[in-house]
Amino acid sequence: MLPLVLAAAFAKGNPFLLFGGVALIVLAIVLNAVAYRRREIQKKTLSWRGIEISVACGILMGISYPFVVKAITGNHALGPYAVSFIFALGIALCSIPVNYLFMRRPLTASPPVEMKDYFAPGGQYHLWGIMGGTIWCTGTTLNFTASHAHIIGPAISYAIGQGATMVSAVWGVFVWREFSDAPVSARRLILPMFVCFIVGLVAVAVAPVLVH
Repeated sequence: MLPLVLAAAFAKGNPFLLFGGVALIVLAIVLNAVAYRRREIQKKTLSWRGIEISVACGILMGISYPFVVKAITGNHALGPYAVSFIFALGIALCSIPVNYLFMRRPLTASPPVEMKDYFAPGGQYHLWGIMGGTIWCTGTTLNFTASHAHIIGPAISYAIGQGATMVSAVWGVFVWREFSDAPVSARRLILPMFVCFIVGLVAVAVAPVLVH
């Protein structure tokens, strides 16, 4: 729901294309979730614990971006690169204590682990993690930069950033072949999902230049 809230609060451009595009992106995300749910041949018991964690994560992610928007807008606002540096610094400062807390008290039924277990795997595993973090940080910095641009704004930047979900779906469908043995009811949702994603992203992208 955050893209819709941002679209209402920081709308720039054609409102029909902006709100319509965001709605299509949200619909695509819902279709993606339903498709993966239907992919499970063996129905699993719904976990309220998992739902609670998902809701908590969604709330925490949802309230972070408005603070970023506040930091890069208005008089004497920080630039997008300064915000990215402070954002990365905050992540670095909280990662060690928070990770240690969840290692000692896992949210799942996994047994607790010691900090020394972090260094047990080979260095290549940590290298892949660093590469993933670098890619994510680069994309986040570009997202903040786009939010700071007057022609784009936070709503459009955040909505286009949701294309990351489509990229992960592309990898899952075409690279990892996650739906090769899925039921027909799951596979038939793949095409509408991609259509909603692409049309929604295009609509949001052209909204700033097609203003009435």
